[in-house]
Amino acid sequence: MNDWPDRRTGDRSERYGRGSASPQPESARSMPHIQRRPAQPRRPQNPPQRPQVPPQSQGYDDRYQDGGYGNSPDPGYDSGYNTGQVYGSGSGGSDGRGGGGRRGGDGGYVQGRPAPDWRRRIKLGALTLVVVVLAVSISTYFWADSKLKREVDLSKVIDRPESGDGTNYLIVGSDSREGMSDEEKKRLRTGSAEGKRTDSMMILHDGSNGPTLISLPRDSNVEIPTFKGSESGKTFQGTGRQVKLNAAYAEDGPELLVRTVEFNTGLHIDHYVEIGFGGFAKIVDAIGGVELDIPKAFKDKKSGADFKAGKQTLNGEQSLAFVRTRYAFAGSDLDRTKNQQKFLAALASQTATPSTIINPFKLYPTLGAGLDTLIVDKDMSLWSLANMFFAMKGVTGGDGTSMNMPISGSTGGNLVWDKAEVKQLVQQLNNDEKVTVTGN
Repeated sequence: MNDWPDRRTGDRSERYGRGSASPQPESARSMPHIQRRPAQPRRPQNPPQRPQVPPQSQGYDDRYQDGGYGNSPDPGYDSGYNTGQVYGSGSGGSDGRGGGGRRGGDGGYVQGRPAPDWRRRIKLGALTLVVVVLAVSISTYFWADSKLKREVDLSKVIDRPESGDGTNYLIVGSDSREGMSDEEKKRLRTGSAEGKRTDSMMILHDGSNGPTLISLPRDSNVEIPTFKGSESGKTFQGTGRQVKLNAAYAEDGPELLVRTVEFNTGLHIDHYVEIGFGGFAKIVDAIGGVELDIPKAFKDKKSGADFKAGKQTLNGEQSLAFVRTRYAFAGSDLDRTKNQQKFLAALASQTATPSTIINPFKLYPTLGAGLDTLIVDKDMSLWSLANMFFAMKGVTGGDGTSMNMPISGSTGGNLVWDKAEVKQLVQQLNNDEKVTVTGN
């Protein structure tokens, strides 16, 4: 009986792969139904252990196992098709080497996660930084803008001269004690007088030929012109009355002061800025003091000044004493205005620095100290205020000029302006020309 399937005989000469009864070696036979296994690629030195598989059949096509064509693939046969199974010892597809890789269809390893895109990360970081800077800048702008006291209405000023080129600021330092405690008044030697008066007045012209700072001595002899009352709205006719310049402020405030300066100079004032004693001292303390080179030692009991010659850093109290001192100098008010110009230029120069602007622990206290007591006109913007500040800083630069209003003499203790030189000075400022006039 034939025990072999598919009509095979028991002749050993027909048995494939099991030897032959012939004494001669069996020659190679063509076996088209047997597929050769493709050569495997070279594997890594120490690949992870693959699960053990059952032994493979020896030389038979799987279709001839169990008497027919089987449906189960040969476990040793690699068709090149990747079933997606991941080999390794870790969970979640880890290859056991901490790299999160998986075995590919060719027996190699595929990286589990892509390399970081540093270019994209840098772009996102830069964008985030820009957004943060813009947000902080915008919030700071609105915060500072809300603190400005826009109390001076220049529309109430009548009979104004025509505007020239450039921008003219009237900067006023008042002896206002608003917001100061009794202890601060005593420490700063401001006294306790009610109301406020002008302690210093300056015109700052900002133009294409560099900034020009002109001090107006408070004892300057001027005429009070026809004006409209800032509170009553009533028109007061001018009578040719001659007074000291600071009397105009005491009589009807900033609006009459602007009207008087414009009438006596012919120069249009674009913006008004005023700061009191307390705010001035707080700004100096907020930036850590102002360094000055004082050429000659001086003392003044009324202002509390007591300075040695040489370079030194002044705090808020000392700075206020420095700019208020007049009786210690032979030139009295004229010498005081020169010290005021020198100090304000140094203050602006040492405040408008990167160490202050980009340092929030210095910037915000400085802005807060100044804006709390700063009074400006209704049309003043933060941008205009910043331009004024940087123009003040530029006074000490190569293109800047500082001077007193030209004086021709005095009468009854009042300083008389040189009308011819004042006219030439105003013409140069209106035309935004280089100032050639020199003051006292």
